[in-house]
Amino acid sequence: MELTPHNDAQNAQIAQIEQITQTTLQHYERTAEQFFAGTLDHDVSQNIAALLGALDGAAPYRLLDLGCGPGRDLKTLRELGHAATGVDGSARFVEMARAYSGCDVWQQDFVQLDLPPLHFDGIYANASLFHVPSAALPDVLLRLHAALKEGGVLFSSNPRGDNREGWNGPRYGSYYDYETWERYLTAAGFSAIGHYYRPPGLPREQQPWLASLWRK
Repeated sequence: MELTPHNDAQNAQIAQIEQITQTTLQHYERTAEQFFAGTLDHDVSQNIAALLGALDGAAPYRLLDLGCGPGRDLKTLRELGHAATGVDGSARFVEMARAYSGCDVWQQDFVQLDLPPLHFDGIYANASLFHVPSAALPDVLLRLHAALKEGGVLFSSNPRGDNREGWNGPRYGSYYDYETWERYLTAAGFSAIGHYYRPPGLPREQQPWLASLWRK
Protein backbone atom coordinates (compact mmCIF):
# COMPACT_ATOMS: atom_id res chain seq x y z
CA MET A 1 0.00 0.00 0.00
CA GLU A 2 1.41 3.38 -0.96
CA LEU A 3 1.50 5.88 1.88
CA THR A 4 0.33 9.40 1.19
CA PRO A 5 2.93 11.92 2.37
CA HIS A 6 1.80 14.62 4.76
CA ASN A 7 1.73 18.17 3.50
CA ASP A 8 3.13 21.09 5.49
CA ALA A 9 -0.23 21.88 7.11
CA GLN A 10 -0.69 18.27 8.24
CA ASN A 11 2.85 18.13 9.60
CA ALA A 12 2.26 21.33 11.54
CA GLN A 13 -0.96 19.93 13.02
CA ILE A 14 0.76 16.68 14.01
CA ALA A 15 3.53 18.67 15.72
CA GLN A 16 0.99 20.83 17.54
CA ILE A 17 -0.94 17.80 18.81
CA GLU A 18 2.29 16.21 20.01
CA GLN A 19 3.29 19.41 21.82
CA ILE A 20 -0.14 19.64 23.49
CA THR A 21 0.03 15.99 24.56
CA GLN A 22 3.53 16.16 25.97
CA THR A 23 2.97 19.43 27.85
CA THR A 24 -0.16 18.02 29.51
CA LEU A 25 1.59 14.76 30.38
CA GLN A 26 4.56 16.66 31.86
CA HIS A 27 2.15 18.41 34.21
CA TYR A 28 0.88 15.05 35.48
CA GLU A 29 4.43 13.73 35.80
CA ARG A 30 5.33 16.69 38.05
CA THR A 31 2.19 16.49 40.19
CA ALA A 32 1.52 12.72 40.29
CA GLU A 33 1.63 12.31 44.07
CA GLN A 34 -0.47 15.42 44.69
CA PHE A 35 -3.00 14.26 42.10
CA PHE A 36 -3.28 10.84 43.72
CA ALA A 37 -3.81 12.31 47.19
CA GLY A 38 -6.35 14.81 45.89
CA THR A 39 -8.48 12.36 43.92
CA LEU A 40 -8.25 9.11 45.88
CA ASP A 41 -11.51 9.67 47.78
CA HIS A 42 -13.57 10.90 44.82
CA ASP A 43 -16.79 8.90 44.56
CA VAL A 44 -17.29 7.75 40.96
CA SER A 45 -19.26 4.63 41.85
CA GLN A 46 -22.15 5.97 39.71
CA ASN A 47 -19.89 5.91 36.65
CA ILE A 48 -18.49 2.44 37.29
CA ALA A 49 -22.01 1.10 37.86
CA ALA A 50 -23.21 2.75 34.64
CA LEU A 51 -20.53 1.01 32.56
CA LEU A 52 -21.01 -2.38 34.16
CA GLY A 53 -24.78 -2.10 33.90
CA ALA A 54 -24.60 -1.46 30.16
CA LEU A 55 -22.49 -4.53 29.38
CA ASP A 56 -24.09 -7.60 27.87
CA GLY A 57 -23.18 -11.16 28.68
CA ALA A 58 -21.96 -12.70 31.90
CA ALA A 59 -19.29 -11.21 34.12
CA PRO A 60 -16.38 -11.08 34.67
CA TYR A 61 -15.63 -8.59 31.90
CA ARG A 62 -12.43 -7.61 30.16
CA LEU A 63 -12.12 -3.86 30.78
CA LEU A 64 -9.75 -1.06 29.81
CA ASP A 65 -9.34 1.95 32.09
CA LEU A 66 -8.31 4.67 29.62
CA GLY A 67 -6.28 7.33 31.41
CA CYS A 68 -6.17 5.26 34.57
CA GLY A 69 -3.95 7.74 36.40
CA PRO A 70 -2.55 6.32 39.66
CA GLY A 71 -5.00 3.40 39.55
CA ARG A 72 -7.91 4.30 41.85
CA ASP A 73 -10.70 3.02 39.59
CA LEU A 74 -8.53 0.28 38.12
CA LYS A 75 -8.21 -1.21 41.59
CA THR A 76 -11.98 -1.00 42.09
CA LEU A 77 -12.66 -2.79 38.80
CA ARG A 78 -10.23 -5.56 39.76
CA GLU A 79 -11.75 -5.90 43.23
CA LEU A 80 -15.17 -6.30 41.59
CA GLY A 81 -13.78 -9.39 39.87
CA HIS A 82 -13.10 -8.09 36.37
CA ALA A 83 -10.00 -8.47 34.19
CA ALA A 84 -8.94 -4.82 34.19
CA THR A 85 -6.08 -3.26 32.25
CA GLY A 86 -4.97 0.34 32.56
CA VAL A 87 -3.42 2.68 30.01
CA ASP A 88 -1.90 6.09 30.65
CA GLY A 89 0.61 8.37 28.98
CA SER A 90 2.36 9.37 32.20
CA ALA A 91 5.23 7.07 33.15
CA ARG A 92 4.82 7.98 36.82
CA PHE A 93 1.09 7.22 36.76
CA VAL A 94 1.77 3.87 35.09
CA GLU A 95 4.25 2.96 37.82
CA MET A 96 1.86 4.06 40.57
CA ALA A 97 -1.15 2.31 39.02
CA ARG A 98 0.68 -1.00 38.71
CA ALA A 99 1.70 -0.85 42.36
CA TYR A 100 -1.67 0.32 43.69
CA SER A 101 -4.04 -1.81 41.61
CA GLY A 102 -2.03 -4.96 40.93
CA CYS A 103 -3.22 -4.76 37.32
CA ASP A 104 -1.40 -4.72 34.02
CA VAL A 105 -0.88 -1.09 32.94
CA TRP A 106 0.40 0.07 29.55
CA GLN A 107 2.15 3.37 28.89
CA GLN A 108 0.63 4.86 25.73
CA ASP A 109 -0.25 8.39 24.64
CA PHE A 110 -3.91 8.75 23.73
CA VAL A 111 -3.03 10.09 20.29
CA GLN A 112 -0.82 7.04 19.59
CA LEU A 113 -2.93 4.26 21.06
CA ASP A 114 -1.95 0.74 20.02
CA LEU A 115 -4.68 -1.52 21.41
CA PRO A 116 -5.52 -5.14 20.57
CA PRO A 117 -8.52 -5.36 18.22
CA LEU A 118 -11.88 -6.76 19.36
CA HIS A 119 -10.43 -7.33 22.82
CA PHE A 120 -12.40 -5.44 25.46
CA ASP A 121 -15.98 -5.77 26.67
CA GLY A 122 -15.88 -2.23 28.01
CA ILE A 123 -13.70 0.88 28.00
CA TYR A 124 -13.87 3.23 30.97
CA ALA A 125 -12.71 6.78 30.17
CA ASN A 126 -13.29 8.80 33.32
CA ALA A 127 -12.00 12.40 33.08
CA SER A 128 -9.51 11.50 30.36
CA LEU A 129 -10.77 11.97 26.79
CA PHE A 130 -11.30 15.71 27.28
CA HIS A 131 -7.52 16.12 27.14
CA VAL A 132 -7.51 15.01 23.48
CA PRO A 133 -7.40 17.97 21.06
CA SER A 134 -10.41 18.02 18.73
CA ALA A 135 -8.15 17.55 15.71
CA ALA A 136 -6.99 14.19 17.10
CA LEU A 137 -10.30 13.03 18.60
CA PRO A 138 -11.79 11.26 15.53
CA ASP A 139 -8.76 9.00 15.18
CA VAL A 140 -8.63 8.26 18.92
CA LEU A 141 -12.31 7.27 18.94
CA LEU A 142 -11.83 4.99 15.94
CA ARG A 143 -9.00 3.21 17.78
CA LEU A 144 -11.22 2.73 20.84
CA HIS A 145 -14.06 1.46 18.64
CA ALA A 146 -11.70 -1.08 17.04
CA ALA A 147 -10.48 -2.30 20.45
CA LEU A 148 -13.99 -3.16 21.64
CA LYS A 149 -15.71 -6.45 20.99
CA GLU A 150 -18.91 -6.27 18.95
CA GLY A 151 -21.57 -4.92 21.28
CA GLY A 152 -18.94 -3.57 23.66
CA VAL A 153 -19.44 -0.32 25.55
CA LEU A 154 -17.45 2.89 25.90
CA PHE A 155 -18.10 5.02 28.98
CA SER A 156 -16.85 8.60 29.07
CA SER A 157 -17.09 11.38 31.61
CA ASN A 158 -15.80 14.82 30.64
CA PRO A 159 -16.17 18.38 31.90
CA ARG A 160 -19.03 19.81 29.88
CA GLY A 161 -18.85 23.15 28.09
CA ASP A 162 -19.73 25.13 25.00
CA ASN A 163 -17.33 23.38 22.59
CA ARG A 164 -14.31 25.53 23.30
CA GLU A 165 -10.86 24.06 23.79
CA GLY A 166 -7.53 25.36 24.95
CA TRP A 167 -5.14 25.62 27.86
CA ASN A 168 -6.31 25.58 31.46
CA GLY A 169 -3.02 26.37 33.13
CA PRO A 170 -0.54 23.64 32.14
CA ARG A 171 -3.24 21.23 30.91
CA TYR A 172 -5.09 21.24 27.60
CA GLY A 173 -8.81 20.52 27.52
CA SER A 174 -11.74 20.27 25.12
CA TYR A 175 -15.12 21.07 26.66
CA TYR A 176 -18.09 19.79 24.67
CA ASP A 177 -21.84 19.93 25.04
CA TYR A 178 -23.72 16.66 24.58
CA GLU A 179 -24.82 17.33 21.01
CA THR A 180 -21.27 17.90 19.79
CA TRP A 181 -19.91 14.93 21.73
CA GLU A 182 -22.63 12.76 20.21
CA ARG A 183 -21.61 13.81 16.69
CA TYR A 184 -18.01 12.75 17.33
CA LEU A 185 -19.03 9.38 18.77
CA THR A 186 -21.57 8.50 16.11
CA ALA A 187 -19.08 9.46 13.39
CA ALA A 188 -16.73 6.86 14.91
CA GLY A 189 -19.42 4.18 14.65
CA PHE A 190 -20.88 4.23 18.16
CA SER A 191 -24.57 4.21 19.06
CA ALA A 192 -25.82 6.23 22.03
CA ILE A 193 -27.04 4.31 25.07
CA GLY A 194 -27.65 7.27 27.38
CA HIS A 195 -26.09 10.15 29.24
CA TYR A 196 -26.34 12.02 32.54
CA TYR A 197 -24.77 14.93 34.42
CA ARG A 198 -22.76 14.81 37.64
CA PRO A 199 -22.72 15.12 40.59
CA PRO A 200 -26.22 13.65 40.91
CA GLY A 201 -29.04 15.46 42.65
CA LEU A 202 -27.85 19.02 42.00
CA PRO A 203 -29.13 21.80 39.71
CA ARG A 204 -27.65 21.60 36.22
CA GLU A 205 -25.45 24.67 36.74
CA GLN A 206 -23.80 22.76 39.61
CA GLN A 207 -23.20 19.63 37.50
CA PRO A 208 -19.95 20.24 35.61
CA TRP A 209 -19.52 16.65 34.38
CA LEU A 210 -21.16 15.05 31.35
CA ALA A 211 -21.17 11.24 31.47
CA SER A 212 -22.25 9.15 28.49
CA LEU A 213 -22.43 5.54 27.33
CA TRP A 214 -21.90 4.26 23.79
CA ARG A 215 -22.25 0.84 22.19
CA LYS A 216 -20.21 -0.59 19.32
